[in-house]
Amino acid sequence: MALQINHVCRPVTTPAPAPSIGPRFSLPAKHATVAGEAQRSFGLVTTVVDRRKLRSPVTVRSNLETSGTEVAVGVVTEVDKDTFWPIVNAAGDKTVVLDMYTQWCGPCKIIAPKFQELAEKYLDVVFLKLDCNKENKSLAKELGIKVVPTFKILKHGKIAKEVTGAKFDSLVAAMEEVRSN
Repeated sequence: MALQINHVCRPVTTPAPAPSIGPRFSLPAKHATVAGEAQRSFGLVTTVVDRRKLRSPVTVRSNLETSGTEVAVGVVTEVDKDTFWPIVNAAGDKTVVLDMYTQWCGPCKIIAPKFQELAEKYLDVVFLKLDCNKENKSLAKELGIKVVPTFKILKHGKIAKEVTGAKFDSLVAAMEEVRSN
């Protein structure tokens, strides 16, 4: 099986950040299995400046498995209303866990590092994050979000389980149940 490696680099112009706003978090480069095949190292750095997300990914993708859509495991992938369903569909029979959060939510910020640890531990699961802001309101409504954080666990493109609130043990139990089915 041939592996095609595509490096996607987009120039990003960064406005001067306000003194009180800086990088919120950055994810170090991780080894991740892409589409269940090759292992490669790549990084994803997300910086929040004036409530806008700037992404600078290096994409590793198997053209035989993903047909243009990135499916990465071992990391948490930020999605929006345009990228969510294509990634879920490309995940195939893998379990997908979606963290629906907002920037201002305290419990969302507390559980985020634990969610990242789960992504690094469960390499057979795709972990996604959706910021439920104005731009993604239509998708949040479609998925039936009422409170944040809400975790949706999907299998074969359908919602199998839901966990509301920052309940880590409940999230792990629900995820294990869906993975085993």
